[in-house]
Amino acid sequence: MREKILASAREIVKSNGVDGISIRKIANIIEYSPAIIYHYFKNKEEIIEILIEESYREILHALSPMKSRDKTVEGMLRESSRNFITLAVQMGDSYKSMMLNDSPTVLSHTSVLQQGAASERPAIALLCKTLREFPGFSEIDDTQVELTAQIIWSAAFGLALRLIVEHVDEAQKQRLINHTADFVLHAMKSLAEQNREDRK
Repeated sequence: MREKILASAREIVKSNGVDGISIRKIANIIEYSPAIIYHYFKNKEEIIEILIEESYREILHALSPMKSRDKTVEGMLRESSRNFITLAVQMGDSYKSMMLNDSPTVLSHTSVLQQGAASERPAIALLCKTLREFPGFSEIDDTQVELTAQIIWSAAFGLALRLIVEHVDEAQKQRLINHTADFVLHAMKSLAEQNREDRK
């Protein structure tokens, strides 16, 4: 029953967004009274939090360097960038609805642009850890590494959203994803080189 409730909530998110979730709507879908839902969950916020955590685990899995076939730092960064965008596009409207929602419950999981995000959000922390291993980034201060991770995440997030909205053909989608990953690597090399010049 618990999984049935969550599955119904996922369907609501796909069609009506996070804001569309209500205990009554879920009860109507599963054809039980709202009381049965309260037997398994405290309130709709708990259901939303579980759905967000599910999505977050998928994203962390996509970002994991262990998924990369290329074990160089550049290869892992390129692969994780591609995996993140691809997963977000596959999640489609569910991803868009979650990530564009500004309710405190959702933002407590999805906000990544605040200073210190790397200590609060595993996805940004994982990206910062990968950046630290990038040639020339070991000497860059933590604030700049975090800012770089936030910009990379924002670029990937923006592209994923546009791909969800625009429904471009598969070949163009792959070109955009690959070019974004390459662009990020070129930008990082330039930043590392600039940092070396500044330290001379």
